[in-house]
Amino acid sequence: MIRKLRMLKVTWIVVAAARLYAADPRIGAWKLVSADSALDPPRVLFITPQGKGVHVVILGSTHLDFTAAWDGHDNHVQNIPAFNQIVMRRIDKNESEIKEKKNGALVATLHDKVSSDRKELTITTVQQGHEDQITVWERSGGLRNAANPFIGEWTQNFGKTRLRQGLALKIAPDGRDGVHFAGEFSYSANFDGRDYPLKDSRDDTVALVLVNAHTVDSTYRRGDQIADRDRWVISADGQQMTLTTTGVLGTGERIKEKLVFRKQ
Repeated sequence: MIRKLRMLKVTWIVVAAARLYAADPRIGAWKLVSADSALDPPRVLFITPQGKGVHVVILGSTHLDFTAAWDGHDNHVQNIPAFNQIVMRRIDKNESEIKEKKNGALVATLHDKVSSDRKELTITTVQQGHEDQITVWERSGGLRNAANPFIGEWTQNFGKTRLRQGLALKIAPDGRDGVHFAGEFSYSANFDGRDYPLKDSRDDTVALVLVNAHTVDSTYRRGDQIADRDRWVISADGQQMTLTTTGVLGTGERIKEKLVFRKQ
């Protein structure tokens, strides 16, 4: 139990991501508010920092997923029938131009603009032979990784937790598919169920599995034996995170504890 309580006093940090968020107001999660000239528009938009550009995920009747840099050059994308190249250019800190191409031929030009309060994103799509399409999006979250809804800052909810340590957590992405965890012990791991080494821990490895969009299981091993298991669950509104931890003490006694956190 002592090891588990210490484990919770960690911070999951990535300073670069915070700097990117401050520099690019598009970074975040967005939900559709309204759409003109669109029969079946996308409903959810995630924009996260990726290298010198962004990773974009659009969910609706179809799923679009691509990564591109803000360099004004052709970026090749795959598995999108409508286009296979994209060119992104910043106009200013709140406006940008995005061109979609198919084998070098222009398909559509998108102009997006973030409101001064950074709470609304308006995208105008211009395509020859079609009426301009305007979609308006409302921010539903800050820095967000579509594959990891746990990203954010969390504090312990005393009203829903028996153990009152005043714990605070920061969860941040590491690369595209994992997290970096740092505290009294540290690790970097992807959500692939493989064992990754721990540093400064009595356990040897950790394995992470993304059970679904709101649930992550982490398994800690000491040698060939499982030492502890955690299950992290995010509420439907994304504002609460519940940690259930189970394990076996050195005496052989099994323990189970639940902690609840709220997003800041």
